Amino acid sequence: MFYRRKIILALIQAFDGRIEKIALQKLLFLFTNRQQKPDYDFVPYHYGCYSFSANADLTAMAKHGLLGEDKSSFTKLDNVNYITKLTEVDKKLLVEVKSNYGKLSSNSLMKFTYLNYQYYAINSKKAIDILSEEQYQKVVAAKPKSDSVVLFTIGYEGISLEEYLNKLIKNNIKLLVDVRNNPLSMKYGFSKSQLSKFCEGLGIEYIHIPEVGIQSEFRQALKSQDDYDNLFKMYTLNTLVKTNAAQKRILDLLEDRKRIALTCFEANICQCHRKHLAESIITLPQWNYELKHI
Repeated sequence: MFYRRKIILALIQAFDGRIEKIALQKLLFLFTNRQQKPDYDFVPYHYGCYSFSANADLTAMAKHGLLGEDKSSFTKLDNVNYITKLTEVDKKLLVEVKSNYGKLSSNSLMKFTYLNYQYYAINSKKAIDILSEEQYQKVVAAKPKSDSVVLFTIGYEGISLEEYLNKLIKNNIKLLVDVRNNPLSMKYGFSKSQLSKFCEGLGIEYIHIPEVGIQSEFRQALKSQDDYDNLFKMYTLNTLVKTNAAQKRILDLLEDRKRIALTCFEANICQCHRKHLAESIITLPQWNYELKHI
């Protein structure tokens, strides 16, 4: 079993075997926020800090009979003592979380996180109702506000889904343009159907433009930077020269949405075709904006 799942089970165990779903996300956030290397990352979602990855693990554990699930809560079903399976550091963190927040209701936990971590409340449906006007304005002030016209590029290699989404949010990106030829991924959250759903839930539009991607069969034998450079020479000669209309479409989207991002897999921009695609777009006649790799 993944260690991160043991943390969830230990947390539920510490709270008498049952936690409401909203409270669980908040308690898990407060726990992992104290870890030197968090086992889960979070995004600002409809009720504050939320981890899609944790929710996926909860769903998987419910499917396998480790947890019971109803509309509002999760219940631990087995008799395993997961607290004993945590590191000594994490056991101490669990005691702290239980001691500090164990008596708070879901609404009280929401309010506590909204007051102390305003960024995670920026998309909340409840913040305006449970905070005072002064407190709510601090949440409003935490919203990213950059509005200059920028074409971003971003890869998801080596980071969690939530880290990736936070990069989009913090850069105030309005539209994600998936430039993979085949938008499937073994990594949770990054196949087309998942990524589009998660983006749209955060107010970020998603579109897929496959014709500017590179087919997977051409990416199988890439071992050195020279291999990548040769691939991108072929890409420039065989794809970019034939996809002017798609590139113009991307530029039109940029002018309309103001802040958009081209996305693919590689973290290293020098090993991803999105760099060459972006550099081709900036040669178009009406280009007069900023390009930024994040």
